[in-house]
Amino acid sequence: MSQSKELGEKPIGPLLRKMAVPASVGMLVMSIYSIVDTIFVGLWVGTLGIAAITVVMPIMFLISSMGMAIGVGGSSIISRALGGDDHDKACKVFGNMATLTLLLVVVLGLGLSFLLTPVLELFGAQGDIMEPAKSYFTIVLLSVPGLAFAMMGNNVMRAEGEPNMAMFTMMVPAVANLILDPVFIVWLDWGIEGAAWATTLSYYASGGFTLWFFLSGRSELTLYRSSMVLEGRLVRDIFSIGIVTLPRQGTISLLTIVLNRTLFQYGNEVAVAMYGIINRVMMFANFPVLGITQGFMPIVGYNFGAGKLERVRSIIYYAIRSGTVISLGLFAGILFFADPIVSIFTNDPELISQTPRALMLSFLAVPLITAQLVSSA
Repeated sequence: MSQSKELGEKPIGPLLRKMAVPASVGMLVMSIYSIVDTIFVGLWVGTLGIAAITVVMPIMFLISSMGMAIGVGGSSIISRALGGDDHDKACKVFGNMATLTLLLVVVLGLGLSFLLTPVLELFGAQGDIMEPAKSYFTIVLLSVPGLAFAMMGNNVMRAEGEPNMAMFTMMVPAVANLILDPVFIVWLDWGIEGAAWATTLSYYASGGFTLWFFLSGRSELTLYRSSMVLEGRLVRDIFSIGIVTLPRQGTISLLTIVLNRTLFQYGNEVAVAMYGIINRVMMFANFPVLGITQGFMPIVGYNFGAGKLERVRSIIYYAIRSGTVISLGLFAGILFFADPIVSIFTNDPELISQTPRALMLSFLAVPLITAQLVSSA
């Protein structure tokens, strides 16, 4: 039985675990990398370093969401095509996704390189935050090709029933960053630029791994030159589904703009750094729910394409129940351990005293997040 065929035949519980656990592990490793990255910057660069990363990360998140939009839209079509036993269509969609990602990289890279300072100002780089944010963003911007291709390819791997390979695309940059951070930030004493180079090289490692998978013959999909010629109908289908990802992620970026600017106005650089710590903890705490969300999508897509609508309903309800139970446990953990969690990130007394209460308030709605994520997905 091929990997994709299992999506329509294997029992729902074991199947969702098979798809969600690797996605969750990938999310876990990525969140650990993000946390460790912030710890290194907080301890060896300082509060301004955390604030600078807090400003730049939503911009990179928005960029990655564009690659994700192509990945989500295309992989949904691929799942349904494989479910309907239309392998040629799946390959054509994948080729169009690769071309769209390449075009995205060119447009974004050129556009942001000319608008560096205005974009940083928009996202809240004010006062003393601007200079370290500019240093960090100038270098991290070079990583866009690797990041965009990895985000697109990650969704395609899950669509063809390869959750473990999708997990590795997320683990590769995380592990690389965990190795490079101490080298660049501590041993070479490159400061915020060291953190930026570690992130940039790590994203290219992820993009390189993704490209290797699709060119090595391990994938059910083949990347033909002819399949990379854009077809209007396929492009419309990809964006008709994937475009939903952009306003969803765009709203998060808009929220970040408002928060960063408001936090700086009423609480200066320290408040922006507080938000940065809360964001890292939020990413870590939600990794199982995000894993379930990513894991269940290709199963739903395949079974919808195969016409098994009752199985689709069962998968959705099972995913919501499982994720809600997990998120309740995570919520309880944050309430009991907010103070020691914050102390891991910084030795700044002001940050340590103010952040725990804000962290607990930020987590009040976490038990509801699974229903929201699964329903939108």
